[in-house]
Amino acid sequence: MTSTSRLGRGATIYDVAARAGVSVATVSRVVRGTAPVAGSTQARVLDAMSALRFVPNRLGVSLAEGRHAANGIVFPDLVGPYFAEVLIGYEAAAGELDRSVIVMSTDGRPAPRDRVLALAARVDGLVVLGRTVDDGVVAEVMARGVPVVTLARTAVSSGPEQAAGVQVSDSVVADNHGRAAELAEHLLAHGVRDVVLLGDPEASMDVAERWTTLTTALAGRATVRPVPAHGFDVAAGVRGLAALLDGGPRDADPADQRLPDIIVAHNDEVALGVLQLARQRGLHVPRDLAVTGWDDVMAAEWAGLTTVRQPMRLLGDRAARLLDARIRGDEAPPQHEVLPTRIVQRRTCGHHEEDR
Repeated sequence: MTSTSRLGRGATIYDVAARAGVSVATVSRVVRGTAPVAGSTQARVLDAMSALRFVPNRLGVSLAEGRHAANGIVFPDLVGPYFAEVLIGYEAAAGELDRSVIVMSTDGRPAPRDRVLALAARVDGLVVLGRTVDDGVVAEVMARGVPVVTLARTAVSSGPEQAAGVQVSDSVVADNHGRAAELAEHLLAHGVRDVVLLGDPEASMDVAERWTTLTTALAGRATVRPVPAHGFDVAAGVRGLAALLDGGPRDADPADQRLPDIIVAHNDEVALGVLQLARQRGLHVPRDLAVTGWDDVMAAEWAGLTTVRQPMRLLGDRAARLLDARIRGDEAPPQHEVLPTRIVQRRTCGHHEEDR
């Protein structure tokens, strides 16, 4: 019995290294299987682990490797089903890869740049979702040697493309452009000629891309009116429709106060808020007002909401796996994944066979 056992303390990675006559880094490689180890050396390490009844501790192995025990993911907000689904997918993949996760939200918090940089110093890699911080902050994180994957956001470069040592983040996005173009044709086929885009493209690169594509696709064939909806929740949808129904400012252009053929909301929760107030005001959907969303959260099916389904959990899963590969030393060119989306047709944009 070793002295550590007599003290009631389990054997450590350092005990195993000393007994096997190897470095702690070699023990770590055997435990994690991250690099080849000579057969005889591996046998000595395994024999030492067995003799000492060593149980690998992720934190201890990480410290021995000069790494942290976790990676991080930064969200603009943590409220709502979209963020929850992405996080579920991310955490499940990270757990499978034996990595802990530190989650941060920048919503309403002071000095987000400083918070993100502080988090980057505590993790082995970072996923940044949406417009949480600007590109300069992401570039600074990469310049400090921390791998970054951007999620629902275009890739970020740590410097000028032609400069030596410049890094480019991996990225994972859903297909906004293809589905927005298809949605435009779908709406036109339903006779829509007056479209309100209800949302906040400044708050989300996803929304900005959808709005740009829809506006371009509908140009010359329908009137398109962007209407602000600050927030991604039901209340934002209620406020947005109320502004249209109640006429807005007294000096507003009357053309901007009319009820449109359809409201295309920037996500399902905002669309559900529109449906809620429309029902309270006695409007029939889709006869008086058609509505679509984006995401296909669980409540969308029960509300009969036409929407665009994106693979929320898979977004998180792919981001976790790309980041893990970089942490493990993958030197492949930057990966930029575009995950497929599809329109789910339900009753809120007109009569057709429901697709559930």
